[in-house]
Amino acid sequence: MKDFLLSIKKIKKLPKFFSKKRILLYGSPLVLFLLLFLIVFIDLNTQRYLQNNKVAEAPIELPDLSLYPILKSPLNPDITAQAAIVMDDDSKAVLFAQKPHLRFSMASTTKIMTALIGLSYYKLDDVLEVMTSNVEGSLLGLMEGEKMTFENLLYGMLLPSGNDAALTIADNYSGGETEFVKKMNDKAIELRLYNTHFSDTNGLDDYGDYTTVLDLARLASIALKNKEFSKIVSTKKIDIADITDEHTYSIKNLNKLLGISGVDGIKTGFTDEAQGVLVTSTIKNGHRLIIVVMKSEDRFADTKTLLDLISGNFTYLSIHP
Repeated sequence: MKDFLLSIKKIKKLPKFFSKKRILLYGSPLVLFLLLFLIVFIDLNTQRYLQNNKVAEAPIELPDLSLYPILKSPLNPDITAQAAIVMDDDSKAVLFAQKPHLRFSMASTTKIMTALIGLSYYKLDDVLEVMTSNVEGSLLGLMEGEKMTFENLLYGMLLPSGNDAALTIADNYSGGETEFVKKMNDKAIELRLYNTHFSDTNGLDDYGDYTTVLDLARLASIALKNKEFSKIVSTKKIDIADITDEHTYSIKNLNKLLGISGVDGIKTGFTDEAQGVLVTSTIKNGHRLIIVVMKSEDRFADTKTLLDLISGNFTYLSIHP
């Protein structure tokens, strides 16, 4: 113990070279140099990591600003929806918004993205097999082992909102539902829908599937650019069958507003947590408007109110370069 104390005393008696003055003179620049080196090292490694793990983003689609929509009088709708938006499709100008950045469960409007991923992977005549029929919620009524074309599954998913059809589309994807959902989230990032997340393909997970009315309007705008998607969501009713024609299904679109006030799509949604969700496309004065209501007590009435208020209440300014 005595030897240890003596060694400590010796350490305290530093050589003159290590005086406080010399430490301040030479030590400070050394510390700064080390800190700078550390910052540069971290920055380079961070850039290298981001480069290797980067999710490719789609080129920004520039809106058409040649005609810009202007409201004649402000909208003050009496609606039950906790969030709502009216967006001009061409210019992406928002004509009305209520809590546009607040996240809500999206319910079956999740299937808009499911359809987009499916359309990018399958051909319409690809034959897919039903791997499980044990699905909750709204169903087409598919049976395990049944085979149906991808196109018919799209109708079964988007019109009566069949959760079994959505799961079949995901199950036949390379890597199954897990990889399919990952692709959905990658696509959301690619499209810069940063307030959107998916945890399944049908919208049953109220806490893992969420978005905002703004993101959902933008997603709808992108989806409607696909001719097949646009055709299907504008269909009121159709008969579909499996590839053997043994099982036929007469299905109807759940969108009660289809065909009213220029409405030509696109998707309904409902769960106990999400409440009523409705994404609507309507043609007014030769231009497409997209309306979204979320967390609504009456999604159809709320949307109809917005349709009535917007009708004849906006004009377009011509913008010349």
